[in-house]
Amino acid sequence: TFVVVAGDRSEGSAMFERAVRPQSVFYDQTMPADAVASPQSPDGLLALGREVASRLRDAGYEAWFVGGYVRDRLLGLPLHDLDLATSAPPPVLARLFPHAQQAGAHFGVLLVRGHGAEVQVATYRTEASYLDGRHPSEVRFETDVREDVRRRDFTINALLEDPWSGEIVDHTGGREDLARKLIRAIGDPRERFAEDHLRLLRAVRFAARFGFEIEPATMDAIRASAPLIRRTSPERVRDEIARMLVQGEARRAFELLDTSGLLAVVLPEVARMKGVPQPPDYHPEGDVWVHTLLLLEQLDSPRLELALAALLHDIGKPVTCTVTDRIRFNNHDRAGAAMAREILHRLRFPREVCENTVSLIAQHMRFSDALNMRDSTFKRFTRQPVFEMLLELYRMDKLAGNRDLTKYYRVRERFRSIPPAELRPAPLLTGHDLLALGVPQGPEIGRLLAALEDEQLEGRLSTREEAQAWLRKALAPGTT
Repeated sequence: TFVVVAGDRSEGSAMFERAVRPQSVFYDQTMPADAVASPQSPDGLLALGREVASRLRDAGYEAWFVGGYVRDRLLGLPLHDLDLATSAPPPVLARLFPHAQQAGAHFGVLLVRGHGAEVQVATYRTEASYLDGRHPSEVRFETDVREDVRRRDFTINALLEDPWSGEIVDHTGGREDLARKLIRAIGDPRERFAEDHLRLLRAVRFAARFGFEIEPATMDAIRASAPLIRRTSPERVRDEIARMLVQGEARRAFELLDTSGLLAVVLPEVARMKGVPQPPDYHPEGDVWVHTLLLLEQLDSPRLELALAALLHDIGKPVTCTVTDRIRFNNHDRAGAAMAREILHRLRFPREVCENTVSLIAQHMRFSDALNMRDSTFKRFTRQPVFEMLLELYRMDKLAGNRDLTKYYRVRERFRSIPPAELRPAPLLTGHDLLALGVPQGPEIGRLLAALEDEQLEGRLSTREEAQAWLRKALAPGTT
């Protein structure tokens, strides 16, 4: 039995949903959380793909594996998703998969689930008149697969594979481009980018992820078409930027964004870090841009918030740069946090991702005083949910500068030496206790509870009786 959901889901949106699902970020809440195993089993994908293809071919229609599954298998990469292209028209798909919802019938796209996996099935089609840089005003269903692959973005994404024999069929030169490690648009690259502006970012992401070069004519078209990305929805841009940061090779992705002209359009605040000098004693590596690239180079399957903080942690330096006795960036952490909030809101990042990232940026300079903090202050600092990421950001920041990790190791050791129970001790008194002891309702209760916790975190109070004695003394006449 197949459970089938139909929908108009762009290839990019579906891929990103799967890429970030383990981090619970941008998960499609309309889909049951347990509908598909994550990550998907390659065996489950293949079994489901062959079942779907068998049903289509038994009915007299063609069915091919296509796109990223074929590309990644040839590259020897992990297989996370599978698309099928078929000559079966949408009415036939509805009959063959009777539980299908027809919300995406206009594009002839079905999402089929089974074997702990999901595959996307799409009728061969051509598209025309892209008036908004994403949606075609006309879709025509085809019976020749060659027409279908020619509408796709890059040659390496247009390879076909026979579901049973594994034979590769190549109508666009993608097999040769894989061997030559090239990202090449199919046909006229300017036309491909005019059809869907997001392809500008996808070219960069693929080149970085696979270690490929962008074919010269395709790169020229990206540079010429870069301003078009402004017409793409913030959510789609966000998805591509997030992928670049978490899927590996983030440094090269942002170098390519820069050389292609896309960085200045999508993230002008990041582009402004180029050429901003830093004091050589602390940053012998060079300007703020070079420093940021060195952080991105260290990212290894990071949480999204850490990756975003690595990119944006010094975003406030260009606007706070002054030269007095030396180059200074006073309060750049505060300025950067405000700027990062605006950027993340502009790109429609979820609230939790935004708040965690902004918190990392706002606090990334606190380590300069961490070893001098009182026990209560240090414990509150380190018990934050983002502290592990904050500590890792500090480590990367130092490695991208003067590489002195002495303070990092000392802070980490102090943190690890604290038993977990001492970071969040059970309160010795509650607000009800304070009311019973005569403290009037109001803000004074909160102040006293915080002061009591300070004493507890400092190790000066450990029992309820000690807390009551402290409180009586604090409330004695003449005590402030």
